[in-house]
Order: sequence, then C-alpha cells, then structure tokens
Amino acid sequence: MDLTQLKTESPLILGFAESRIGGRSENQDSFDWADTPLGFLVTVCDGMGGGPGGKTASSIAVKEIIAGVMEADQQESPSNILIKAIRRANMAIINRGTEQPALQGMGSTCTVVLITPKSATVAHVGDSRVYQFRGNEKIFRTFDHSMMFELVKQKVITEEQARLSAQSNVITRALGIKPDVEVEVTERPFETGDRFLLCTDGIHGAVEEKHLIKLATNRKSNLGPVVDSIATDIDNIGHTTGGGHDNLTLAIVETKSNSTLKEKMNRKIKQILLIIGIICSVSIIANIYLTVKVAKFNNSNEGKLHTMCERLKNDSIQTAKLIQNIEKVNGDSAKVSKIINSQKRQQQ
Repeated sequence: MDLTQLKTESPLILGFAESRIGGRSENQDSFDWADTPLGFLVTVCDGMGGGPGGKTASSIAVKEIIAGVMEADQQESPSNILIKAIRRANMAIINRGTEQPALQGMGSTCTVVLITPKSATVAHVGDSRVYQFRGNEKIFRTFDHSMMFELVKQKVITEEQARLSAQSNVITRALGIKPDVEVEVTERPFETGDRFLLCTDGIHGAVEEKHLIKLATNRKSNLGPVVDSIATDIDNIGHTTGGGHDNLTLAIVETKSNSTLKEKMNRKIKQILLIIGIICSVSIIANIYLTVKVAKFNNSNEGKLHTMCERLKNDSIQTAKLIQNIEKVNGDSAKVSKIINSQKRQQQ
C-alpha cells in the first residue's frame, strides 16, 4: 500500500502510514484511523494464520477496535474504553473462526493510540510496538508480549539477542486465541513535536533499534517522506538479504500541541534529585555551623587580643616609669630595690 496521510480534523495531529507486502505472498498487516468522539485514534495490527486467516484477523481487529471506541460511553476513561474495544475485537475474531472453520486458529496482534487534549492512551497486545520520540530520543516504548522478551525481562538475554533469535516471533498474547485477553494500557503525556510510531515486527525486527530511532526522528524531512523512507529502507534490506522478509507496516503521528497531562519524573531521577537535595542541605548546615563557629572564634579572639594589648600597653607604661625612677636614683641599689618592690605591689 502506498504512503497514506491520516487525514483528520484534529488540530493536534499530523499523521502518515504505509504498509508493504515485503517478501511474502500476502500482506496480513492492517491499519486504520478515525476521528472519534474522544479524540484521534490510530491502530496497526499484524495478522497470523494460514491461508486468508491472517489478513482476515487483522482486518477484523482494526474495524472492531475503531467501532468499539466510536460507540463507547464517553464518561468512561480512555484506558477502559480501549480495553473494551480490543476485547470486542478479540471476540469478533474468535466468533468468525467458529462460523468459518477454515479460519479457526487465526489471530492478530494490535497496537492502538488514542490522542486527546489531555494525553495519549497507548494499548497493545502481542509483539507489534508503539514508540514515543521527543526530539531525537526514545522516551517510551511498549514491551513485546513474546517468549524472547520474557527472557529479556528476566535479564537472561539482551533485546538485540531477542531480535536476532530464530524464536523472536513466538508471542505469548494475541487476539483470537482465547476469550479472555490481557490488554496492556499506558497513559502518556506529550509535547509539541512528539512522534508516536506504531509498527509491526516486520519493521522493528528488521533493524537495530538505534537505527530505527534515527530514521523515525529525522527532522530534516517532512513526516510523510520519513514514513516512506523507513518502509523503503527496511524493504530494501529484506530484498538484498534474500527476500522472504515479513510484511512491514508503520504509522507515525506527530503532535502539534502539549497535553494537559504533564510528564512525571521517573524513579531514578527522583532518587538523584533526593541525593542532590540531601547533599545541598548538609552543605548548607555545615556552612552555617562553620560561619557561627568562626564568628564566635573571632569574637572571642578579639576580646583576648584587646585584653592582651591593654596589658602590654600598661606593662610598657609601668616599665617606662620604672626605668625613669631607676635612672633618678643613679644606681643606688637600696633605692632601686625599693622602687622595684613598689612597682610589684602596684601590679598586684
């Protein structure tokens, strides 16, 4: 499918999407978007299943998710609305498989972003992803519901090892598998210029994450060419490495204002600021203590110095008088002794 602009009446949004067949015989990915009573909605889904099953499952998923949000009670929270919409899609896929035995076992991943003036609500099931970029950096990403990423979570392997594993496509959650599906939902604040990338594993599984981030945060081109270049680059990589590569689908939505919900400091930053605050407090207390101590010391020394100076002054005067008196008696030892004793009694 060619590059598609996600046309919307929302002044908050600029968006583009693209889906390609890759090296497969059929494109089982689907995407769609809508202006809903709650806000702008975009969803990307990756189908699974033999024959027509995969495409059918992903098509049902995007259709039912949008319908679920459009028909939702607006008094409910966006998180609950998305959970219910995705569970509705899950049951629709299961029911279709029951009605058409040839489609039994089909399933789909899903990613959904609902953007309102307050925030962006992100929901996903499976290993399709949602990224949030600010400037040239990743500030949020969903965590794959897959066997390999469970090992990443346990710190057994790295994310790059998970990407390169032959079992990287073994997922632990999907729509259409069982009636009770667990949906992961996150509410995210956003700022003007933030980009939300929704993509199937045909995109994020084809290149190192740092390369994908570099492509998606390119600010030298308009958003449409950025989306198209990502699809082209990854498609070319697949063809030059032997073909047979997965379907690849992505949508990027760029926000045009700040959300009313503001970013919270993460735990690590809070800890760092707490440590800095403690150090500053200790430093201030220490400086106050030293200042008072020095002031007391100086005041005390000033008194002692003044006393010493007065004593020296008096001693000097008395010594001068003593010398004068001794000179007057012309060395008479008896008179000298008498004068010295008299001086001592005065000092006492």
